[in-house]
Amino acid sequence: MLELSILGFLAAGPLPGHELRRRITHLTGYSRPVSDGTLYPAINRLTKAGLIQRRPAPEAGGGRYVLNLTDTGREDMLRRLREPAEHELTDFPRWFTILAFLSLLPDVADQHAVLRRRLAFLEESASFFYDGDKPLRAEEVADPYRRGMLLTARATSQAERTWIRESLGQDTPEPGPTRDPHASSPLDAPAS
Repeated sequence: MLELSILGFLAAGPLPGHELRRRITHLTGYSRPVSDGTLYPAINRLTKAGLIQRRPAPEAGGGRYVLNLTDTGREDMLRRLREPAEHELTDFPRWFTILAFLSLLPDVADQHAVLRRRLAFLEESASFFYDGDKPLRAEEVADPYRRGMLLTARATSQAERTWIRESLGQDTPEPGPTRDPHASSPLDAPAS
């Protein structure tokens, strides 16, 4: 997802490395900071692959450079957005990275196909906690903190499902089973 973030931010225009790092940190949050030891090797990989270019920026001082997205890089970014891996749709931080750049796909049908895949994931019946193979609902969990976790995740998932349906132009049906959008772990199904 770091590479997609780099390509996505450069799609808006050239950036120096330090500004790219700042934008990625704002997107991913301070709980997942991007270190120079992670960012610059990714930039080097993308440069060697011909997806981005570095050009000197003497106006910024000695040794400074600006990064540009190449045509090949734009094609690669669009492919990554059009065809995200399953784990990129089910893990909330990865999903947010996809969502941050989804509008760069020029075809609304492609955007909607990605949203439908996320919606299908959110509508699967699952939970963080199980009794054997049966997913436990918040109402079936005695621990108040686990119950709070399930209720919070349920509300977040319901809000996201409503937003996706509205974006797709669908009517919002009655609440169905949900997953936690903040973790790759499954979520609590709503009460009946």
